[in-house]
Amino acid sequence: MAELDRTSNRLVFKLVYYGPALSGKTTNLISLHDRLVPSRRGEIMMFDTREDRTLFFDLLPIGWRAPSGLLIKFKVYTVPGQVAHDSTRKAVLSRADGVCFVADSRSSQSINNAESFRNLEENAMRVGLDLERLPIVIQFNKRDLPDVTSEEELRQRWSQAPWPLVMASALEGRGVEETLGRLLESVCLGADRRYRLREEHGCSPEGLSAAILGRAGNHAHG
Repeated sequence: MAELDRTSNRLVFKLVYYGPALSGKTTNLISLHDRLVPSRRGEIMMFDTREDRTLFFDLLPIGWRAPSGLLIKFKVYTVPGQVAHDSTRKAVLSRADGVCFVADSRSSQSINNAESFRNLEENAMRVGLDLERLPIVIQFNKRDLPDVTSEEELRQRWSQAPWPLVMASALEGRGVEETLGRLLESVCLGADRRYRLREEHGCSPEGLSAAILGRAGNHAHG
């Protein structure tokens, strides 16, 4: 979890995109990276394994400086989807401040989605994360394909879940920024409660998430 380093006056958050193999985690990060203005993203990095890839990039490579002088940064990761790389999944998930679960919308993938979410629950417990408190966004990706489960049915299935659902097509760029925006808002609200961002650092959670996505100029303050 993020910790405030008072010596360097820095706060760094870790966001993780989790989900089954080929659900579109990599496409999400690449699409998101392409849509962010250069000043708000670093170079995308890739670690190849035999059958899968782990990617990450700095969302705020230089960082955003709050009025108090606090430097705020985010790192965004994907986990490998293949079951064979579960140890890598746990390592990437460790100390996450927020998770986007990327599900495959195709009707044929419902079992894979469920198994992957159970894996997320198990690995979260193993690395000491509490899913009841961890900011999570569920993204149903690949909405551009013809054989997808209807949005109505998906929302009915997940109606008891406390997390926001976003319908997306990462390949077309639809829902990608909304997914990150929802996750950032939740993470920043939690950080405000823990680190008193607004009160001690002059930084509102809503304004910070908007500024990161380039939706606001100077509204991160106040």
